[in-house]
This record gives sequence, structure tokens and C-alpha cells, in this order.
Amino acid sequence: MQNLPVLYIGNKNYSSWSLRAWLGLRVAGVAFEEKLVPLRSEEWHAKAPVFSPTAKVPAYFDGTKTIWEALGILEYIADSQPDTMLWPLDIDVRAIARAVSLEMHGGFGPLRSSMPMNCRKSLPGLGRNEGVDKDINRITEIFKMCRTQFGQGGDFLFGHFSIADAMFAPVVTRFKTYGVSLDPIGNAYMETILGLPEMKEWYADAGAEEWVIEDSEVK
Repeated sequence: MQNLPVLYIGNKNYSSWSLRAWLGLRVAGVAFEEKLVPLRSEEWHAKAPVFSPTAKVPAYFDGTKTIWEALGILEYIADSQPDTMLWPLDIDVRAIARAVSLEMHGGFGPLRSSMPMNCRKSLPGLGRNEGVDKDINRITEIFKMCRTQFGQGGDFLFGHFSIADAMFAPVVTRFKTYGVSLDPIGNAYMETILGLPEMKEWYADAGAEEWVIEDSEVK
């Protein structure tokens, strides 16, 4: 029996970058073995530098090489397994999908720090610190632009599920946790993401975890 590639991830309750890679691979139908290493535990400090050159998650080992960073992992799968359709086929639309994915990858610092991912909690109204509303407004614009200009033929940002959806999935979980409502287009898109069977599985697993990282808990 051939060994499956391994995806190393952190706690499902907190690890937004793990969710991006995990969800992208799962929805695309890529088979892999999942190995969860609890963040900041003794096991984490012992193993993370071994399975990832950055000592961070996610990391993907295909039997011969390790690929790190969620976007790097999904780009590799999109290139090596084009039948996964992880990017739009049209080169111009694909450029937009990459642009919004990279904007998510490198931006929205106030939102990330003020509204850490926490799938187990419901904290409506919290986390609205300086700069967060600006981030929320920009994300609302992205969702509306993608859905109205490129989302024909499906319910995702670019019609069918793509890397862009995987990149924004943790933001959707944050909006759910902190009770953030968008416009009708954005709210419908969030329902699409949260309704994915894979997302429901992730939430169920996160809810069953017992680990608590205090500085990721907004009270």
C-alpha cells in the first residue's frame, strides 16, 4: 500500500493557516494523512522544527519533499494536479483570484490580531478594535466584487471552489465567532463556506479539542 502525503497541522480551534491548507486539499479531493500537533505543547517544540523548516504549520510532506506555507502547498497541488481546478481556468480571472488570495495572505493585520480564530466560541461584538472595521469593509468589497463579477456558475468567489475560498475561510470563521454581519452577498457567501461538509467536520473536531491557548482567547 502506497503511503499518503502527510499534512501537519495545529489545533483546529485556533490554527487559521492549518485550515486553509486542510480545506483546500479536502475540497479538491486530494488524499492525505493528517497529523495534528498541539500548538505550543512539548510535542510541538520537539516536532515542529523537524517537520517544517519554519517550525510552523501547515507543512506538507509528499514522501520526497516538504512544502510549507498554506498558499505554497495549495499552489503546488494546483500545478501538479491541475484536475483539482484550484484556480480559475481563465488567465485574467486567475490573476484576480491570486491577487485577492495574496491580499489575504499578507494583509488584514488588525482583524487577525483583534479577532483570533476560535471555532468554539461565540463572542458577538468583541474584537472591534482600531482598524478592524476598515478590514471588514475591504473584505466585504472583495466578496461582493468576486461574487458579482466572477462568481457565475457556482456559489464560491470564482464560481467553483478555489484557493481564494480556502484563503478566506478562516475569516468567515472569525465573522461567525464575533458576530460580524456583511451585506446580503457577503452573508450568503459565508453561509456557503460554513455549509461545506468539510467545514462542518473541522468545526466538530475543533469543538472536541481540550487544548486552550490563553492569549488566543478574547474575553
